[in-house]
Amino acid sequence: MNIKSLLLGSAAALAAVSGAHAADAIVAAEPEPLEYVRICDAYGAGYFFIPGTETCLKIGGKVRTEGEWYDAYNPNTHFGTKWHTRAELQLQTASDTEYGPLKTNTEIRWDWQEGNATGTNLLHASISLGGFTVGKEDSQFNVFTGYAGDVINDDVVYDGPYELNQITYNYDAGNGFTAVVSVEDSNSGTGATGANGEDSHNHYAPDAVAGVGYKVGNFGFKVVGGYDSIVEEGAIKARVDADFGAFSAFLMGGWNTDGSKLNKYAGSNGGGAAAPIGWGDWALWGGASVPINEKLKWNVQLAYTDSKIFAATTNVKWNPVKNLLIEPEVSYTNWDSINQDQWAGILRFQRSF
Repeated sequence: MNIKSLLLGSAAALAAVSGAHAADAIVAAEPEPLEYVRICDAYGAGYFFIPGTETCLKIGGKVRTEGEWYDAYNPNTHFGTKWHTRAELQLQTASDTEYGPLKTNTEIRWDWQEGNATGTNLLHASISLGGFTVGKEDSQFNVFTGYAGDVINDDVVYDGPYELNQITYNYDAGNGFTAVVSVEDSNSGTGATGANGEDSHNHYAPDAVAGVGYKVGNFGFKVVGGYDSIVEEGAIKARVDADFGAFSAFLMGGWNTDGSKLNKYAGSNGGGAAAPIGWGDWALWGGASVPINEKLKWNVQLAYTDSKIFAATTNVKWNPVKNLLIEPEVSYTNWDSINQDQWAGILRFQRSF
């Protein structure tokens, strides 16, 4: 082997070794693993895991626009017609704990009406665990009994307060028996200064609500009572629900512990009188819902009070496609004690998601 061949072979070997080390030195970065959204069906439809956590989130809400003709609650309002648009966003979370699901409910509402600036309201904000709920929700005086009928103007005859802070315990025995106990903020919601003008300055005692219910087959019964600590009076409501297949119906009665006074649980929605008109000693509500087909349902509700307020409402709920509602409604109210009455109508369009 001559010197030239030896040099050429050595150079080739060195080049090969150098090339191998150079190739080893280039390391391609591995792509970051993608974490896809996982469905969380343990708490119902619509929940998904927040990436990187064990908390499930559900996003929902609605967009609504409606025309209103006159006012079923007050014949002396200045609007013959008005156009109201609303948007709501609801965020619900849930995660598993040794005490059961830890949940939150947050709902924000924006309203635009008659060219006024948009109004914003924190409608609900609460935390739930082990049957307890703390935060802002509607009064259990309404929630536990299921409000009134499936109509828009369901509370022309007042059936109880709505948004207020509370500490609530709900019990479900799993055999049809349910119960509720709630301590509610006396200085929030309807009647914060006393339903009859009572001074609530330096008032610290809460209001209280308690109720029991039982459901068997297609029939259900619930009774609930509320105590207004400012007025030192309250009210009791009892409700019966029945599902007959071709239609469902309910009957609900309320009793005011002092018919000469208003309180947070037996109050008034006005009526155009110089002084608000409440129930008197008692109030009655009743109604029925008739599904005509899978897209169309007819509802009716009647109400009457000891103070001679009569309210009647009927509507049709039409869902031409899923999550789209078109709802025309007509109401009639008569306040016999002030010799006034009112016809009113609503045409609502609503998209839920």
